Amino acid sequence: MKTISAKRIEDAVSKLCVEANTVLRSDVLRQLQSVYKKEKKGRAKNILEAIIKNASLAKKEGLAICQDTGMPVVFLELGQDARISGDLRLAVNKGVQSGYKKGNLRKSIVSDPLLRGESGYSPVVIHTDIVPGNKLKITVLPKGFGCENKSQSRMFNPTVKIDEIKKFIIEAVKSAGPDACPPYIVGVGIGGTADYAALLAKKALLKKIGGKAVKLEEDLLKKINKLNIGPMGLGGKATCLAVNIQFYPTHIAGMPVAVNISCHALRSATAIL
Repeated sequence: MKTISAKRIEDAVSKLCVEANTVLRSDVLRQLQSVYKKEKKGRAKNILEAIIKNASLAKKEGLAICQDTGMPVVFLELGQDARISGDLRLAVNKGVQSGYKKGNLRKSIVSDPLLRGESGYSPVVIHTDIVPGNKLKITVLPKGFGCENKSQSRMFNPTVKIDEIKKFIIEAVKSAGPDACPPYIVGVGIGGTADYAALLAKKALLKKIGGKAVKLEEDLLKKINKLNIGPMGLGGKATCLAVNIQFYPTHIAGMPVAVNISCHALRSATAIL
């Protein structure tokens, strides 16, 4: 059995926090460059150029891509043949505190959702899956709340038509309008339970852009990009860079659907220990 120390996890999380916040994912950057080349509207093209330049400068100078460095969401895939030496949850939270301080990243987490209080770096949101093998895969997703606030979920009847589900997803993007900094990446979760569909929608944002898309993803992308919201909500073809959908079996009596929107600065970084 492989042993992974809490200190090693803490160090890895610390590095991932800085990387995710300062280096835009290569698949997202490629898609931004692709829509920039296709955009004909002058103002939209200028905005896309500024977004791309911002990503380049952030990487070069080691600065945050966006002032909202998000609430860190940490996904752990823990191999069933691995053993953690120490407190896993504490190691993750200490790693976030360390990384955000080293990267001079904004404190955005209030300890009490109702009373609010002084902002800090933790506790963070952690999702853990037990998987085969003896490794630990760590993914840090700093989720800005301009876009997180636009999340939506709905419990449909099992007899719902696919067009109704499409309408709900498109309306979720339409209601977000310019507020969540388009062009967007739209994560969708379909199936499971109400809470699991919401998790699937967030996990969908981790899926690489540009891979093989299912027909539903392609149809939604085309329809969303006809909304003419455009970059930063000022019109243009590029309202959405990608629609990523995660499916899961569900109960015979229901159809949970959740939408989790990301701004153009979809940030995540991964390490395997």
